[in-house]
Amino acid sequence: MKKYIEEIVRQAKVRARQESDAEPEPGLISPVQWPVNCDVKQGLEGAITGQTEIGYVNGPKGWLIYRGLDCFDLSEHSTFEETSYLLLFGKLPSKTEMDEFMAKLNSYRTLPDEALRLLDSLPVKSAHPMSTLRTIVSALGMMDPNSDVTTVKAETEVAIKLIAQIVTITGAIARIRKGEKPLAPDTSLSLAADLVRMMTGKMPNEEDARIMDICLILHADHGMNASTFSAMVVNSSLSDMYSSIVAGIASLKGPLHGGANEAVLADLEEIGSVDNVQAWYSLSKVGKRRVMGFGHRVYKAYDPRARILHPLAELLSRRDPNVRRLYDTAAELEKWVVGDLGKEKGIFPNVDFYSGIVYTAMGIEKAMFTPIFAVSRMSGWGARALEYLKNNRIFRPRAVYVGPLHVEYVPIEERS
Repeated sequence: MKKYIEEIVRQAKVRARQESDAEPEPGLISPVQWPVNCDVKQGLEGAITGQTEIGYVNGPKGWLIYRGLDCFDLSEHSTFEETSYLLLFGKLPSKTEMDEFMAKLNSYRTLPDEALRLLDSLPVKSAHPMSTLRTIVSALGMMDPNSDVTTVKAETEVAIKLIAQIVTITGAIARIRKGEKPLAPDTSLSLAADLVRMMTGKMPNEEDARIMDICLILHADHGMNASTFSAMVVNSSLSDMYSSIVAGIASLKGPLHGGANEAVLADLEEIGSVDNVQAWYSLSKVGKRRVMGFGHRVYKAYDPRARILHPLAELLSRRDPNVRRLYDTAAELEKWVVGDLGKEKGIFPNVDFYSGIVYTAMGIEKAMFTPIFAVSRMSGWGARALEYLKNNRIFRPRAVYVGPLHVEYVPIEERS
């Protein structure tokens, strides 16, 4: 099964390369010479906030690269743990380095008793899982006596700790939401496999474990997205890594960012079946309703992550007629949207369009999709914040003031 999944990823890479030129995007791969002149749109679109060696997204060509390594190659050959090491430390680890990194991750996977008691006291069943996740990460900062030490060395240790602990937190939230007790981590399993086990209560098969590993790799970093920028802004003030990650989680919670795959599944459930796709899409166009899971602020080509997740969703959908219905509906919707808007406007499926189908096939409830995203993006948040910290300068953009300048103060007694 492992080789079969690797072949699926390999074929996705072949298709991507057939549609992409072998050149990087001009102007975004050279060292920055400050000050920089750039075209900036509302929401800081196009703004250059710094330079990085961590990740590169080529929107027009549909590339995603971590530290020089293509996301297709990492998905085919690597693991989430190894990819996390790559993002944090800038290179693939040696066998000894990987063993040491794994030992450290495993030592941090168990949550403090205080955190488990806090989970017990919170309205986990009714709250959004991302709100619970945000609260527990914040509490872990309070429980760490060294949380306010903001050296690169100290914050690197916190980043590693949180990569391990967020898996256990997410598993616990999923269990509590179903009225079940959290499971202790199993350090004989990979983070991806243990995430599935702690969320579903079942030991994952080789297929689910490997596909979850690929999902975590694909979501680990993605340029200067909203949640990464949020985490970096907080860390640039020399706050602390826990607070920075809380900011990232809070930003990721939104339906325009990490919550988009929940919205995709809601759309697919509303459509119901392949037979209803054309009518639903036509009504959406007339009503100018946004079709979730399509288009991207950066990508104007097919999202490479969706290229991988699409065939993996098809593979997993074979085991359950209900999941197959979702997949078939999604595939038909893709045909209509891409046929209508693909070449003309660069509207293609993004990472969110098929990821929810993958998680549903694994028995994971829709509300837990975004926490899984956070599990993965923890590596990218930590790596980006640490890289910026080495040559830190607090973020301080400006806004253009368009209000009045000379309003006379009127005492409250004289106001109409």
